[in-house]
Formats: sequence, C-alpha cells, structure tokens
Amino acid sequence: MDWLTAFGAVAVTAMLVCYVLEDRAPVFVLAFAGACAVSSAYGFLQGAWPFGVVELVWAGVAMRRWRRRTERAAGPIIAD
Repeated sequence: MDWLTAFGAVAVTAMLVCYVLEDRAPVFVLAFAGACAVSSAYGFLQGAWPFGVVELVWAGVAMRRWRRRTERAAGPIIAD
C-alpha cells in the first residue's frame, strides 16, 4: 500500500467515524467537515477530481450544519 492509498483510507475512515458520532456532540460535525476536506484533497491528489469536488461540497455542507447546531445550542443572544 502506497502513502496515497493509506492517506485516503484514513481520511474516509475518519469521515465514517465522525458521521456515526455526530449526534453525540457538535464537535463531531466539525470533525466530519475536516475529514471531508481531507478526503477532497485525497481525491484531487489521486486525480479523481469529481470525487474531490463532491467531498469539498460535503465539507461546506457540514460546516453549515455545525454552525447552525452551535448557534442553536448557544441560544438567543440578549443585549443589555
């Protein structure tokens, strides 16, 4: 197994683990976004640019989900 294949395997495994744990805490949604970004890099490095683009989109979707989830958990901001 070369380094690129190992890199991709770790990235996709991290995505799977973070996805499974998303309901436990918002940090796992953020970690999922990071793993998607790393998987995107793997796709571009491997030469599979459609995979890289899709994973980059998923990273953006996950970042939006994380932002919404953390804002909802913080509650409304009340000005004095």
